[in-house]
Amino acid sequence: MEQTVTQKSIKNPAPKGPDSFHLGIPFKLQDKINVWVLRTLAFAIITMLATLIVLLFKQSGEAVKEFGLWNFISTDNWNPVEDEFGGLSFLYGTTVSSLLALAIAAPVSVAIALFLNEMLPAWLGKILGLFVEMIAAIPSIVFGLWGIYYLAPFVKNTLTPMLKGSLGFLPLFQGPSFGIGMLTASLILAIMIVPTITSICREVFKTIPGHQKEAALALGATRYEMIKLAILSPSFSGIMGGVVLGFGRALGETMAVAMVIGNSTTISSSLLAPASTMASVIANEYAEADSDLHVAALCLVGIFLFVITLIINFAARSIVWHFNRKHAR
Repeated sequence: MEQTVTQKSIKNPAPKGPDSFHLGIPFKLQDKINVWVLRTLAFAIITMLATLIVLLFKQSGEAVKEFGLWNFISTDNWNPVEDEFGGLSFLYGTTVSSLLALAIAAPVSVAIALFLNEMLPAWLGKILGLFVEMIAAIPSIVFGLWGIYYLAPFVKNTLTPMLKGSLGFLPLFQGPSFGIGMLTASLILAIMIVPTITSICREVFKTIPGHQKEAALALGATRYEMIKLAILSPSFSGIMGGVVLGFGRALGETMAVAMVIGNSTTISSSLLAPASTMASVIANEYAEADSDLHVAALCLVGIFLFVITLIINFAARSIVWHFNRKHAR
């Protein structure tokens, strides 16, 4: 045995000192190369982001001079023929559709995460969790086609009569339903952000120590009380981080929403009416913009979308960092 160990140590001697070699390159030089490669990649990402911001501001300069930032976001008159542009309707459509999708997806995602982690056997939870996360890999154009051919008729023929029959006195559910509109787009968005929120919530729930759950049960708590006290309460910051990240995903979704929201520039209080979002108007009109002012107005819409998404993602990261620091203590 001693002879075998000696032979292995001779064949694979341990590196000695900073000048030891691996693949003909000193370890010290390898470390320097790795550091500079990582620094270069990080600098390239920051440069691309800065270039994107500068390009958007440069392209939107004509619209800012013509309308002003405040007038642009406070008016909803969007008429490319007369070169009159206002982005309020797109800001309204983006905000309402994303918030409604979040209101639908957040409780469903948390419930799915709890069911996969706490109710099912570990092996079955991993398998079903993989299927839930695979929804995020489906292209948005497929969601859009599914929404046009299946979800829109369901909303028009089944869901709308139910909502009008029970909640028809509310302005949110009044007016004609065409199948495509704010409600359909929100349902599509809700389905698309469920995997994002669910995966984050599952990882957060996994960090809860097992003895904390067992202690709650040992003190006489029911399973529902154990989940509420030992899992949901300590995980609040992590859950909020996942919810905000899902909200950021909903804000920037383009093709699926453009195909089912109706693309109307009119602001309506009814969720059944067609609407439009910042991402959908850019996708629909940028290729056909026939004037410099039209292009500038679309770029200005892109700036507002970029800023809102950046703020939402930064807020989500801050919540997650706060949760991680608190949990580490």
